[in-house]
Amino acid sequence: MREVRLFAAAADAAGTESVALAAATVEELRARLVEKFGDEFSRVLAQCSLLADGAKVASGPLPQGATVDVLPPFAGG
Repeated sequence: MREVRLFAAAADAAGTESVALAAATVEELRARLVEKFGDEFSRVLAQCSLLADGAKVASGPLPQGATVDVLPPFAGG
């Protein structure tokens, strides 16, 4: 199991700020998140960046034991 932290719109769509999921790859993690949280979350997730222990990941294997952050786009000011 790995810790997945959800921020801003991703947390709102999921109704939680974190979840523990088993996933070895980015693709598997995305699929498990959509399975767990549904279609609205899927729409938000499509626009999110994933960071594994602070490093952006887009596809492929996730580092062993890494915490993954799901970050929607942020507006700055």
